[in-house]
Amino acid sequence: MIAPSNHSRRSMLAASAAAIAVALCPMLAMAQSGTVRLVLPNATGSGVDAIARAAQPALAKSLAAAVVVENQPGAGGVVGLQTLARAAPDGSTLSIVSNNVVILPSVLKSVPFDMPGDFTPIALVGATPMVLVVNPAKVAATNSKEFIALLKSKPGALNFASGGNGTILHLATELFLEQAGVTAKHIPYKGVGPMVTDLIGGQVEFGTAALSSVQPHIASGALRAIGTLAPQRTPIAPEIRTFAEQGLPSLVVDAWFAVIGPKGMSPANVKKAHDAVVSAFADPAVKEAMSKQGNTIAISTPEQAQAAFKTELAKYAALVKKAGIEPQ
Repeated sequence: MIAPSNHSRRSMLAASAAAIAVALCPMLAMAQSGTVRLVLPNATGSGVDAIARAAQPALAKSLAAAVVVENQPGAGGVVGLQTLARAAPDGSTLSIVSNNVVILPSVLKSVPFDMPGDFTPIALVGATPMVLVVNPAKVAATNSKEFIALLKSKPGALNFASGGNGTILHLATELFLEQAGVTAKHIPYKGVGPMVTDLIGGQVEFGTAALSSVQPHIASGALRAIGTLAPQRTPIAPEIRTFAEQGLPSLVVDAWFAVIGPKGMSPANVKKAHDAVVSAFADPAVKEAMSKQGNTIAISTPEQAQAAFKTELAKYAALVKKAGIEPQ
C-alpha cells in the first residue's frame, strides 16, 4: 500500500473541513453568495411582478444581499417553477408566486413537480383585487348586466384573454362565464404584458387581470372595467362595482400571493427568509406601494402557508371541475 503524500493529506483535510463547514453552517449560504435570486413564474407587467419589484429593495436590505428578480414565464408558470424546484435549498433562490401554483395540477394533464411537496412554502403574504375589463372600442357594455346580455346575443363569438392556460386569470373568467350562463373563446397568452397589449389593441375583446396591471389603462379610457371579483369594493378604485353587487353573488375569486423556496430548506433558512418577508412588507415604501396597487397584506407563518397550500389545492380542483375546464 502506497502512503498518501503530505500534499494529498492536506488536500483531503481541506476538503473535509470545507464539507463540514457547509454541513454545520447552512444559515451562511445566502450571506456567502451575496445574491438572492427571486424567480418569478410570471411575465413582466403582471401583478406578481409589480409586487416583487416594489418589495425588491426592502428584501435586499432585510436579507443583507443583492436581490435579483428573474421573470421566467411560460406554460402557465411551469417554466419558472421548474427552475425553483431544481435550485439548491440554501435560501439563495426564492420566488413570489400567485395562486396559479395551486391551480396548475388541476388544469394540466402532467406537471413536472409536486405541489407543494417539491417546494417550501415560506409565507402567504397578501391578496390583490382582480377586475374584468373590456376593450371599449369593441364592447359597448358598461356593466355586468349589459355585458352578459351581449355575450348571450353572440354565443361563443367574443374572445377573452388570459395570462396562460390554467392561470388564476383564466379560471376567474371561466367562472364568470359559467355563473353568467354564457360562452366565449379563450385566447391564452404568455404572460400578462402581451395579454394587456392585445386587449388595448382590440385583438381580444375582454379578459380578467390584477387591478394593478390595468388600472392606468382604465384611467386613460383604453380599457373599461365591468366589475371586480373581490368580496367588496377596493379603496383604490371605489367606483368599480363588484360582480357580487351586480347579480353574481358567488363570483368572488381571491388572488393571493406567497413566497416559496425549493424543497428541503433548513429551518434556519426558512426563518431567515420569513423574517425578511415580514420586515420588507413592513417597510413604509413597500406598504405605500402595496396600498397603491390595492393589495392587502396579511403575512402567515410557514406552518400556516404549508397548510393553506394543501387546502387551496383542493379548493381550486373543485372550482376547475365546476367551471368545466378540461386538463390540457
